This record gives sequence, structure tokens and C-alpha cells, in this order.
Amino acid sequence: MQPIDLSGKRILLTHSDAFMGPALHQMFKRCGAEVIAAEGALTGPGEAQAVVRQAGRIDALVANLGVPAPNTPAVDVEDDEWRLMFSQMVDPLQRLVRAALPTMIERKSGKILLMGSASALRGIKRASSYSAARGAQLAYIRSVALEAAPHNVQINAIAQNFVDNPTYFPEEIQANPAFQARLKREVPLGRLVSAEEDASFAAYLCSDAADCFVGQIFPVCGGWAD
Repeated sequence: MQPIDLSGKRILLTHSDAFMGPALHQMFKRCGAEVIAAEGALTGPGEAQAVVRQAGRIDALVANLGVPAPNTPAVDVEDDEWRLMFSQMVDPLQRLVRAALPTMIERKSGKILLMGSASALRGIKRASSYSAARGAQLAYIRSVALEAAPHNVQINAIAQNFVDNPTYFPEEIQANPAFQARLKREVPLGRLVSAEEDASFAAYLCSDAADCFVGQIFPVCGGWAD
């Protein structure tokens, strides 16, 4: 597969040590980009702003934000769980965009891509807090994208599920016969989307070839959600 051309691009990748971070880092470098990798969840009030400031000029911000989903019935979700989901996935997104967008608008060039979840597109039992936070991410992306588009800044999201990554589908889960049966039953593709397939699409959305997309939510989930 011919890699997407990201030569000369500087990409800030958050939470680079988790979720899709390692696969994205590898793919972006393979495509010729300079990757500024920020580890950690960036949950502190000033952490996102500091990371953006230290990165200097960036052509793309890839907000890779994930936390293992709780398995709690809705009636048992406590305030602490609810706040944890939003503090890990929604608050850092808003802070990152707030810090990165002004200079992109000033330059009239830039990309922001959220690595989100298809759990916001299709209901999942015992995942109300997680799905709500993921839904808030997508709603935010859609709204901010409309403000940024007139300035030639494109903001979009990948809404994924059943993508091979260590946060949600570690090796022990993939090896479980019950999970393998679930894949065959629930996912039209019949397998996990590979990390490389997902990362390749992310690279495309960070490239100049994707200038026409505004506020789009792209399901990458093997047909599990549309």
C-alpha cells in the first residue's frame, strides 16, 4: 500500500503511548511527517495548553483520547465514574482545540482530527457514561468544525470500534473464543479492523487530499455502525 504523503507536516499526537497512539505514530512517520508525541492523558487544567505551546507550529492536531470503558448498568453509574469519563475524554479535547485552533486560523491552514468512538453512534448496554462522553466529543467536533471551515481549517473525527488496539482489545480478549464468536455475530467484516488500516485513514484525513471534509464523523468499525 502506497503511504499517504505527509512530507513536511508537523503533527501533534496526544496520548501517544495508549489507545491508537503507537500505531498512529508509526504511520505518520512512515508517511513522512514530523511527529510531536505527547504522552499521558492531559487531564490537568493547563497540560493541554502547555503541550500545544511547546510543540510550536503544527499542521495537524490528532486528539487521541481514550480510557477503558466501564461496564456499569446506567442505574448504578455514580458521579465519580461520570466525571472520570468526561475529564479523560471531553475536557482535554476542548482544551487542546482551544489552544491549537487560533494559530491555525491565523495561518488559514490546519487539520484537527479526533480519534473517537462508534459507541456514540450505536447504543451499548452498560456503557452509558462512556458513550455519553464519546457523544459529547462528536457533538463538539461537529460544531467547532463549522467555525473553523471558513478559515481553511478542517476538523473531523474517526468514530471507531472493533479496531485492534491494546486499550480496548488486548491480546487476552482477542484470544477468547466468546469474543471471536461475538466478532462473527456482530461485525459484518467478521474481524477486527487492523491498526494499520485505521491509522492509514487517519493519515489521509491529516493530508492535503482531505481538505474537502468539514465536521465529518467517519465510522471505522467493520460495519458495526453506519
